[in-house]
Amino acid sequence: MSTLRALTMPKWGIEMTEGTLAEWNVKEGDRVAKGQGIAQIETDKIVNELEAEAGVLFVRLLAVQGEVYPVGAMLAVTADEPVPAAQIDEFVRTYRGGTSGAVPMASGAVPATVAAEPDNAAVPDVAARRARISAAADALAQRLRLDVESIHGSGRDGRVTLQDVEQASKPARSVGGGAAVDIMPRTFGLDDHYASPLAKRLAVDHNVDLSALTGTGPRGRVSRADVATAAGIDAAPRPAPAGFEVVRMSATRKAIARQLTLSKSTIPHFYLRTTVNLDALGALRAEAKRGAGTAPSLNDYFIRASALALMQVPDVNIQVHDAAIHRFRDADIAVAVAADRGLVTPVIRAAQTKSVHALAAEVRALVERARAGGLRGTDIEGGSFTLSNLGMFGIDQFDAIINPPQGAILAIGSAAARPVERGGGLSVATTAHLSLSCDHRAIDGAVGARFLAVLRELLEAPGRL
Repeated sequence: MSTLRALTMPKWGIEMTEGTLAEWNVKEGDRVAKGQGIAQIETDKIVNELEAEAGVLFVRLLAVQGEVYPVGAMLAVTADEPVPAAQIDEFVRTYRGGTSGAVPMASGAVPATVAAEPDNAAVPDVAARRARISAAADALAQRLRLDVESIHGSGRDGRVTLQDVEQASKPARSVGGGAAVDIMPRTFGLDDHYASPLAKRLAVDHNVDLSALTGTGPRGRVSRADVATAAGIDAAPRPAPAGFEVVRMSATRKAIARQLTLSKSTIPHFYLRTTVNLDALGALRAEAKRGAGTAPSLNDYFIRASALALMQVPDVNIQVHDAAIHRFRDADIAVAVAADRGLVTPVIRAAQTKSVHALAAEVRALVERARAGGLRGTDIEGGSFTLSNLGMFGIDQFDAIINPPQGAILAIGSAAARPVERGGGLSVATTAHLSLSCDHRAIDGAVGARFLAVLRELLEAPGRL
């Protein structure tokens, strides 16, 4: 006697209600051993391997790769020994779920709970039914006694899905009566008229037909006064309250506003913060200054350290474009510069290949061009990472907004003498607070933390810079 058993969608975790059969690792007719991987099941949180609980023979695979099935849905049929196809068909048709889903099958017999059919009875076209409806949907339809042929399938090639069956099982809803509702936007058609934005807004507020007006503005443009006269209201604009000055945004400021609004509203930011000891770096700068008379700034060393850290943790050296991540081979670091027209971010290309002194000279030239308004488009395009340093303004710590499509930005606070713990006691050291803003769609917390750890190590042992 061979026993047919149903392999069902497992329940991994209390919140799991369904899973996707990502991949079959077996074929029909394969015999597997206990513990052998048989399928890849994907949930909202994980992709896990489903293992065989015992040595069995897979006599029928029902679930289709890529389809979603509820917990408990039958994915496949297993047996101890080969079983006639008709018996498997009957098992699938009569399966109602349960703790084991097993039905003992004598050789050449049908299940005891199913009436035997005549030998010349037609065998159902199970393959065609499986193509017409998913296994989970078929099981639910049979349980609810629904006619599958009457259900319109919304799946691929018209396949009936579980959602289709659930929708078909609900009673029809009657739509309430009443007059039709006009859903046309009130501003529809305004762009067809040559009128000022304020005139259009006033026309909407006071139900004035712009097509009936003759514009008195330049080249026949309909003005606010024209609309106000037609609406019978005061044509004089309302005076601005005293006490402030209205300043229009420049084109640069508008672009900055659009970019930052897009970043903050579409990128899931998270922030990692650390403190770095700069005593060793300060000693290195002092030694360089004694030898050459000048030394690179702290910011130049931060650029160099960030470039080397990005090479060690390349998962931070990225841009995010919709569902794709662009990982850069070079550390193209953008440096935030406050210019008269607003914030600009000129890019240092392949910063990991340049010495601190070379970086200092290049940054100095870019900053001068930025403040003179002489940056070219190639100076600010791209970039795989951004540094923003407000330490020179006395800011201890802050969090920066990511510059899309980049995946991260480093905010650097002021370098100042602060108490630190050493050997069980307190002493004073020059430290700076760092904050790394990351795009959680592409950078995980552990990756960002590893980058900060490498950066701190480079800054606190600056001989490698």
